[in-house]
Amino acid sequence: MPEHTTLDATLLRLLACPQDKGPLWLVRAADGSAQLYNPRLRRAYPIENGIPVLLVDEARDVTDAEHETFTAAQAGA
Repeated sequence: MPEHTTLDATLLRLLACPQDKGPLWLVRAADGSAQLYNPRLRRAYPIENGIPVLLVDEARDVTDAEHETFTAAQAGA
């Protein structure tokens, strides 16, 4: 069962993508896991045991469908 990760709003505002230094969104993947998402590069960073893993080599590219889901969820938030 995936953990329900929450990040403090202040921390989330301070975190930045290691590639483009822009803001990240907190999103849920299809499997329910929380991730930090860069919509500009369409890259998702994992959160392991409540700790964001902001390493370029650990990020993954997201599919077009995932991007649409993440964008729609962000617009509705």
